[in-house]
Amino acid sequence: MRFRLVLSEAVRSVGASMSTTIAATVTVLIGMFVLGLTIALGTWVLSWSDHVKKQLVAKVYFKTDATARQIDHVRILLAKDSDVKSYTFVSKEAALAQMRRQYPDLVRNLSYNPLPASYEVVPVRAELNASIAKYLNHASNGLPPPGLDKVNYGAKLSKRVLRVGSIIEIVFLIGVLILLVASTLLIANTIRLSIFSRRREIEVMKLVGATNWFVRGPFMVEGLLCGLAGAVAAVFLLLLGKAIALPAILGHIKDSQGVTAMPFGLNALILLAAGLMLGAMGSGLTLRRFLKV
Repeated sequence: MRFRLVLSEAVRSVGASMSTTIAATVTVLIGMFVLGLTIALGTWVLSWSDHVKKQLVAKVYFKTDATARQIDHVRILLAKDSDVKSYTFVSKEAALAQMRRQYPDLVRNLSYNPLPASYEVVPVRAELNASIAKYLNHASNGLPPPGLDKVNYGAKLSKRVLRVGSIIEIVFLIGVLILLVASTLLIANTIRLSIFSRRREIEVMKLVGATNWFVRGPFMVEGLLCGLAGAVAAVFLLLLGKAIALPAILGHIKDSQGVTAMPFGLNALILLAAGLMLGAMGSGLTLRRFLKV
């Protein structure tokens, strides 16, 4: 019975202050649309960053006169290293065949095979490439094991990619937090207009003995309704953008296979939950000053 009364009061409040209700709903719509776009774009960029990190591998090159025993010794060292996820042996013949496929002009007139045998080492995390190189370069009493020529993991490129990935993660987190705070403040200020216009009504309700939660209830339900309506509209706009704009954008981005954003359904659920939470919080926080009668 009490819930029905609170709900009816909330519906009456929405009808009585349609302009501020629309303003609050549009505010939620804008905030949730930008938040949803940020989540989709941010998670896609994070996925792209992880995709690039997975391409960072360490290449262990052997001397041209390395024996099978020396090569197998390095294999044993790699198998013992907990930083190594997997490793693949590339023979001299396989390296030459790969070079002929990628750069046929460079190897067309070769009279012999100058390419060394090697291991392509995939780390558990891209950040561990340097650790793997250091481990191999000092595996034999502080020196590289016999037959090992060098370990190349693109130190400068790896450092640059990892730095960019860290910056992307920090910017994404800060952006989402700023959007949540800004949306809460905007919704609170918009709902404050509706509450301020009815401050006499709130004062009278308090003077006749209404509890704080009885007064707060209809306004919080009103905030929930505005938040839900704005979030649903934002999800609809994002769905249109996903169907119309996204294919055209991804068609111009190379090397995007395996790169995905957060699933749209999960993004939509987050926006609906955030819209409801922000609507209720905006109303609750704004009412605090008017309940002190």
